[in-house]
Order: sequence, then C-alpha cells, then structure tokens
Amino acid sequence: MISRRVAIALAGAIFVADQTTKLWVLHVADLSDGPIRLAPFAEIVLVWNRGISYGLFQQDGLGRWLLAGLTAVAAVALSVWLWRTTRPTLRLALCLLVGGAFGNLVDRVAYGAVVDFMHLFAGTFSWYVFNIADTAIVLGVIALIIDSLFGKEAVDAR
Repeated sequence: MISRRVAIALAGAIFVADQTTKLWVLHVADLSDGPIRLAPFAEIVLVWNRGISYGLFQQDGLGRWLLAGLTAVAAVALSVWLWRTTRPTLRLALCLLVGGAFGNLVDRVAYGAVVDFMHLFAGTFSWYVFNIADTAIVLGVIALIIDSLFGKEAVDAR
C-alpha cells in the first residue's frame, strides 16, 4: 500500500526532477550548435510547447492563461482525489499525474509554454518532443486505465 505521505513525496520527486531537468536544458546545456545526441535514437532539443499534448491547440496571450488555469484546476482536483483515495494503483496513478501536472503548470506560468526537450526517433520516424512531466502523465493515465479495468471497484461492478 502506498501511503499518502509516500504518494505526495513521489509526486514531489517527479515535480523536482522535471523542473531540474528543464532548468538544466534552459541554463546549462549548450544547444547553440544544435541538438545534443544521446544515442542513435535520442537527442536533447529545446521545444516550447504553447499548446496541450502533442502541441495541439497552440495558444498565446489570453489562451496561455486559460491553459494555465485549466492545468491548475486539474492539478488541484487530482491532488484532492489523491488525498482521498485508498486504492494503491489509483494512488500511484494520481501521484504521477499530480507531479506531472504541477511540473507543466510551473512552465506555463513562468514561461508561457511548456519546456519540452527529449526527442526520440528511429530513422525517419520521429516521436514527439517531451519532458519528465509528460512521461509521468502518460504513465499515470496508463495506471488509471489499469485501475479502472482491474481495481477493486471495477471487479466488484462485474
């Protein structure tokens, strides 16, 4: 069982890791000569995502603040849900979502866009550019789906 304290600590660790890597990309990494190649399939680049997932619905001005507001509402709602649940898989899912949501929220408020930097590719196939918060959110959604399919309430409903 993941306790509330552990879940909150994990969400905090995701947030700190996300922000630390973004600050490194913005202020330490030298991208002036182009991407930093990590492997034949991975590189560090800097992309400002002014939209939502996969760069959809790019926003500026008032739209930026609407996205930040929606992100804040979602992060707070997920935090309340995290605090109230006792189901282990759901608690894990929510701490991943909360850590990622707050990580991207800080970017929206501070920079007007989310800092994305990790680029995966294979030959001519290019995956989207993402960050630690995005990874945590995707894993959190997967855990939510698993919980909805196999969690105690899902099993009881059958």
